[in-house]
Amino acid sequence: MQADQLHHTAKERFLRYVQIDTQSDPNSPTIPSTEKQKDLSRILVKELQEMGVEDAEMDEYGYVYATIPATSSKKVPVLCFCSHVDTSPDCSGTHVKPLVHPNYKGQDLVLPDDPNVIIRLADHPDLAQQLGNDIITASGTTLLGADNKAGVAAIMSAAKIWMSNPQIPHGKIRILFTPDEEIGRGVDKVNMKKLGARFGYTIDGETAGSIENETFSADFALITIQGVAAHPGFAKGKMENALKIAARIVAKFPDKLSPEHTSEKQGFIHPMHFDGNLETATIKLIIRDFTEAGLKRHANTIRKIVDQVLKQFPNSSAQIQISEQYRNMGKVLKRHPQVVEYAMEALQRAGFEQPLKRAIRGGTDGSRLSFMGLPCPNLFAGEHAFHSKQEWVSVQDMEKASETILHLAQIWEERSAE
Repeated sequence: MQADQLHHTAKERFLRYVQIDTQSDPNSPTIPSTEKQKDLSRILVKELQEMGVEDAEMDEYGYVYATIPATSSKKVPVLCFCSHVDTSPDCSGTHVKPLVHPNYKGQDLVLPDDPNVIIRLADHPDLAQQLGNDIITASGTTLLGADNKAGVAAIMSAAKIWMSNPQIPHGKIRILFTPDEEIGRGVDKVNMKKLGARFGYTIDGETAGSIENETFSADFALITIQGVAAHPGFAKGKMENALKIAARIVAKFPDKLSPEHTSEKQGFIHPMHFDGNLETATIKLIIRDFTEAGLKRHANTIRKIVDQVLKQFPNSSAQIQISEQYRNMGKVLKRHPQVVEYAMEALQRAGFEQPLKRAIRGGTDGSRLSFMGLPCPNLFAGEHAFHSKQEWVSVQDMEKASETILHLAQIWEERSAE
């Protein structure tokens, strides 16, 4: 692969994409959860078609499907490269103003629209690897949208290179852009038969040169508390306040099982939402662990705490509903080791002498896709400080992500039979 083939427009694409508001909404029942996500999807379809990708389309749910035709006569498995178009509901994505900080020298980055938002090297140690690179941030009042528009830009740049350089050998490649990943619905309406891929890679990771071959396993828990209402003036010996019961339950969750006190492969129980009134209250929680046995232990901890608290309120009751969200994709990837092995080689060819293979304390579309028949680890896109006003990415990392994608498709072709 010649160096001049890697002159592409990841930066220019990214700067355009992040200015399109694609925030998803967990409280919306529609698919996608917000129509504005389709604004970016339509642009992606148009750009793919302009490259010569004839079948690029967006379906009714906002999913983008496209095919890069094979340039090799070998029997190469069909690969899918996937990123999501939505941004997190945790921080505003409206009127994003991306700023390029060229030739980063290790200085603190003060964001002009809110000088209190400062990206400090001391708080973001990965910046130490970016000296001399060009850093992109938002302006201080919004997130940037590098999660996951950095991945989108990397895939689109790779697509442009493939379509412009048919001499690069590769098999059939499918591109998939999904909505609603940030609210856990990213693959709800993926048409796997239509996608028609054998192996996949999400481009939605952090540190350059890394691949994530394990994710959390994840459950959602809903606790519904039924208290006893009474007039507050005549409540003695009668009232059992559902809000107070809920508050005591939340207070009893041990710190050692909270996100703020766990790291690496430690799981957690995380209350996300608390609501209700005197008679009825609800607590919404997420449960995370790298093993299903760990999830069961955390669920039992929740049940024990609820039972302990209710002993103090004999006339009240609680229901606990636990539902599956996604599972650790490592379980599937172990059965297909070449998916990760080829990615590690692609990272080396892209210049990363010691690629990093690790587990991610989160999930990606690849978590669920793996269990839907598409083994799908997660490659870096260079995005950092997700879901916050301090989010950043470097131009060079996005370009390396695109280069890694190109190498990866070529390795699959090289390893395939005639």
